[in-house]
Amino acid sequence: MTHGPAGRRPLVEWEATPPGGPRPVRPRRRPRRYTGPPAYPAVPRWGFPMLAWRWPLALPAQRRVDPGERAEAVAATALPALWVTAGLGLVAGFAEFWRYLLLLRSRDSALGRMTLAISDALVGTTGVILLLLGLFTGVVVVLWALRARQAAAETLGVRNARPDWQVVAGVLVPGLNLFVPGSALAELEHTALVAEGARERGARPRPSVLVRLWWAAWIANLLLGWTAFAWRFRTGVQAMADGVVLHVWNDLVVALLAVLTALVVRYLMRLLVPLDPTELKRLRVLATRGAPPPSKAPRPADAAR
Repeated sequence: MTHGPAGRRPLVEWEATPPGGPRPVRPRRRPRRYTGPPAYPAVPRWGFPMLAWRWPLALPAQRRVDPGERAEAVAATALPALWVTAGLGLVAGFAEFWRYLLLLRSRDSALGRMTLAISDALVGTTGVILLLLGLFTGVVVVLWALRARQAAAETLGVRNARPDWQVVAGVLVPGLNLFVPGSALAELEHTALVAEGARERGARPRPSVLVRLWWAAWIANLLLGWTAFAWRFRTGVQAMADGVVLHVWNDLVVALLAVLTALVVRYLMRLLVPLDPTELKRLRVLATRGAPPPSKAPRPADAAR
């Protein structure tokens, strides 16, 4: 507070500071050096729509999602689940094989309590997790197959001869699930190849080697699973040992089936959805088809011959 001349009111001068004291002065950042315009390996697929400015509510709120994009989104969930299932199947097979080795060892000597507890815990935990994860992965793969069938049919401009409910029933009903999943997958591959132009429209569906291997692994998985389930009702030490061997083979076939399913999903998605050119590491023109011949400039009259 300061005082003015005599006879006048004192002059008051206030000084305001922000809470916490004066803020430190930030040093100015140096402007970045210009390195040229941005470069892309291919034409960018993003950008603003070719429309004049409108209010947000003037544009449609929803658009029709492409079936190929829906199948690709489901495949992005199915592939990691399949690889995790394959790894867990190998761990479960190792746990069952270890149990079988302990059974062989117990014929001559007693086993430790801690060893048996660890083996039982490993077998039980991996078995339950593999069952739950297998059910989840199966649901996701069936959903992907339905989306992929729709995408292939719309790309080709046809209608699937087998409705979706028959595919789902063919996967769930015992007996039918030995034939329907493989034939539906062969039909999907045939439709995708015809839509890509790699096979004639009126040709007979011929499943590839990968699809045939998947079909064989699927049938082996079902047969081993049913046999291992029925083997539980047998009694006796030898029956228990044989049941452990069946579970070993069943877990290994589950892992093999998960790997083949992941390869089939990736193979069919390459047929249904073209690759993004921005994800390619190296672009090179291999061949041109249907392009007109290049025009030549007229030869000058005074040119040396």
